[in-house]
Amino acid sequence: MRAVVYDHFSKDLDTLEVRDLPDPKLPPAAVLIEVRAAGVNPVDWKVMTGGLDSLMPTQFPVIPGWDVAGVVVAVGLDTPEFQVGDEVMAYARKDVVSAGTFAERVAVPVSAVATKPASLSWEQAGALPLAGGTALRAIDALGDVDGRTVLIHGGSGGVGSFAVQIAASRGAKVIATASERNHDYVRGLGGEPTTYGDGLAERVREIAGGPVDAVADFVGGMLEVTLAVLSDSGVHVSIADPSVVEHGGRNIWVRPDGTQTGRLAELADDGRLSVEIAETFALDRVADAFRASQSGHTRGKLVIVP
Repeated sequence: MRAVVYDHFSKDLDTLEVRDLPDPKLPPAAVLIEVRAAGVNPVDWKVMTGGLDSLMPTQFPVIPGWDVAGVVVAVGLDTPEFQVGDEVMAYARKDVVSAGTFAERVAVPVSAVATKPASLSWEQAGALPLAGGTALRAIDALGDVDGRTVLIHGGSGGVGSFAVQIAASRGAKVIATASERNHDYVRGLGGEPTTYGDGLAERVREIAGGPVDAVADFVGGMLEVTLAVLSDSGVHVSIADPSVVEHGGRNIWVRPDGTQTGRLAELADDGRLSVEIAETFALDRVADAFRASQSGHTRGKLVIVP
């Protein structure tokens, strides 16, 4: 099979190359997926630089990519949940960084796999699991948000855009930070936009009519503002700032979970969660996809299509 690989940690994206590799081995509790689309996430290029080396072991060469949508082409010895021909999607991170999803085929533990709704394109299904799962876990951690005011830092980003929709679908009044060019986009997701930067706390309080009930931070470096606008009984979470734990918040890290991915699929299938695709890239353009991700100016998801 063809796959994108790198042989050592590096910030040089030109070290990525496409190679012919053997098909993955298929463990008993896994399915072999023919990849139709694989979402790009910032963690992919951060892992390439060694950013998670202190947390996760690495086996080179590494095939990057943790999101996938595709067709089951083989099943392990203990996988009654799926059969050959099923259309599926998964957040496919494994405990060892090595065999990722930017390839023609990938073996994924069945516990991480969910059925792909027919209403989603391959690109949408491949873009949803990690970012959507992170947003879902963050909003879940805020508790019951119905009728409450929720501030989302980074409301037009890959994770934040899903969080705005999930919170709004649960009855929250959502205030979301975004650049002015993305304000209409945030409104379309169900949030009230405000520009980040100087005076943010004052703008949030004015929109909310006082303190907010909950905050979800998908940017990092926003703790001072969060604490300035949060009510005394409020809750807050962050995916980018572990120090929130020292101030009563929760640091969110999402793990592969087919049930959670299935919940996302249902939300998307019901029309409560839209997935915007910014651009697709072939395997030999993964470096370009990483550069677009690193720019921080992409609205919507980037997707690899083998």
